[in-house]
Amino acid sequence: MEKSNKELSGKIALVTGATKGIGKAIADKLASNGATVVVTARKPSEEESIHHFIAADLTDSNAITELTGKIIEKYGTLDILINNVGGTSSPAGGFQMLSDDDWNRDIELNLLASIRLDKAMVPKMIEKNSGVVIHISSLNGKIPLYQSNFSYGVMKSALNAYSKTLANEVAKNGVRVNTVSPGMVKTTAMETFLENYAQTINKTLAEASQQLMDSLGGVPMNRLAEPEEIANMVAFLVSDGASYITGANMLVDGGTFPAV
Repeated sequence: MEKSNKELSGKIALVTGATKGIGKAIADKLASNGATVVVTARKPSEEESIHHFIAADLTDSNAITELTGKIIEKYGTLDILINNVGGTSSPAGGFQMLSDDDWNRDIELNLLASIRLDKAMVPKMIEKNSGVVIHISSLNGKIPLYQSNFSYGVMKSALNAYSKTLANEVAKNGVRVNTVSPGMVKTTAMETFLENYAQTINKTLAEASQQLMDSLGGVPMNRLAEPEEIANMVAFLVSDGASYITGANMLVDGGTFPAV
């Protein structure tokens, strides 16, 4: 048989929150590089997809058990796990605006979903001494923004610490774990967030967008990222070209983060 020149040929990948935005771009990129891609979200995309879709609410631990069982039953293994699911519906305006329910929703979606899925799938990678896990975090995990998304940023910061700690534990078992932290990305989720934020602070959408960029210290490249630009980083990190990279947090933020 002729050997495929696609570097991820033969690899099985799972991408969560992958029916739109960053997740969809990642799934499409991994597939274009030869991987067989399983995608999951609460409900399927209205667009036709080339990927194997499994519906799952990842804030439900039972749903994670069912999801991982279906993947192992069909494919027998998992080589690449992309924990992309996340987001927030919590109100802007600082800590006094946040209820216990707001905190609990953000903990479940932005932290515990990844922890539970890793716990289910990483042991399978350890068994074969091979695998890659990527956590999609956010620049907000490194730059606190109390005015706009207080609890979301706290959860992403916790995810960063968890990802680094897991990386250190499983490196000896042939499993690499890295984090990707996007800045502002041109997605429908970002548009919805900005619309809600604009309404909260009584500004126009353009004014709210500018205020958020200013609160980050400005974006030197003076634009939002395209989802495909985040996917390109993920594709590199899961490739053999990144074989000595683990425990890293890769910023894809157009130069926003101010520290050296």
